[in-house]
Amino acid sequence: MEIWHNPSCSKCATARASLDEARVPYRLRAYLAEPPSAEELTEVLRRLDARAWDICRTGEPAATELGMADWPRDDATEPRWVAAMVARTPS
Repeated sequence: MEIWHNPSCSKCATARASLDEARVPYRLRAYLAEPPSAEELTEVLRRLDARAWDICRTGEPAATELGMADWPRDDATEPRWVAAMVARTPS
């Protein structure tokens, strides 16, 4: 199992603690340093039965800068969401 991890994220810490307690092996991937490709993100979304906007943190500075909270949420614009999510890394 691979966890896309952000060391400053409380939800990531909770997930790690739960897996550690259950003794489930996993690999950490610092997604800010090693972002997923569009293909990887699309596959994860498929497995989660989720859409890109369901997991996007639209209040983060990079998303705010792009105005993502106001982007349409439909099949035609989902590739735009995915592309923005994999292209943006914090400075």
